[in-house]
Amino acid sequence: MSDWASDSMNVLADLAVTYAPRFLLALVVLLVGWIVIGAMIRGIRRLLSAKGIEPTVGRFMGSVAGMALKIMLLLSVAGMIGIEVTSFIAILSAATLAIGMALKGTLSNFAGGVSVMIFRPYKVGDFIEGAGKSGTVQEIQIFNTVLTTGDNRTVIIPNNAIATGVLVNYSTQRTRRVEIEVGIGYEDDIDRAKDVLQGLIDADQRIHRDPEPLIVVGALGESSVDLKLRVWVGAGDFWPVTFDLNEKIKKAFDASDINIPYPQQVVRHIHQNPPES
Repeated sequence: MSDWASDSMNVLADLAVTYAPRFLLALVVLLVGWIVIGAMIRGIRRLLSAKGIEPTVGRFMGSVAGMALKIMLLLSVAGMIGIEVTSFIAILSAATLAIGMALKGTLSNFAGGVSVMIFRPYKVGDFIEGAGKSGTVQEIQIFNTVLTTGDNRTVIIPNNAIATGVLVNYSTQRTRRVEIEVGIGYEDDIDRAKDVLQGLIDADQRIHRDPEPLIVVGALGESSVDLKLRVWVGAGDFWPVTFDLNEKIKKAFDASDINIPYPQQVVRHIHQNPPES
């Protein structure tokens, strides 16, 4: 019995001499690494906050980064004390791949949401057009963007569709160009029609004088001489000015006896006498 106890003590002593330094070193690495990771996560969150990133995104990205770093730290510590980590890495990789495939669409929308919140191609209150829809941005969520259309419908667009498609933001510029094309008859006086249009422009204080308004003959159409009017207005005045000019042009042309012709075709009928029998 004494020999067995002596042998056991010797084995334990050998194990302690062999593994104690590893365990102590691994413990030190674990504690220091945990503290360093915590400091890194706090730094990442402060950096994202300083750049104006949404707090929700900052916290989420910090948590994801922290989890990834802590898993790497634990695997490293396990390797230091002699635990085989290859199988753990294989299982973790397979699980990550399976989860990624199952949540492919959701992760794509999340990535799109993060991209929108970081690069800020639009913000709440902007009028945008994307993914075949247009409206005012009401809310930017992690997975979706919520729009309100001009007729007061709520549209929810997946962020991936916006992030990977063509996006038009009508609110980033302070001015927009109104372009209207109107046809007059070939028998009407072009200069007189241009004077009428210029008078409408001069009377509207919402129209900017710089850049200078433009009135030109855009094309000689099949049924009309097509005049093109281009003016610059504030972004918020785009639709009101467009609608007002359309109405005022019609009324002003009517008052000035300037014709806005319908599409028409000239048909010539050639009469031939039947051949004599």
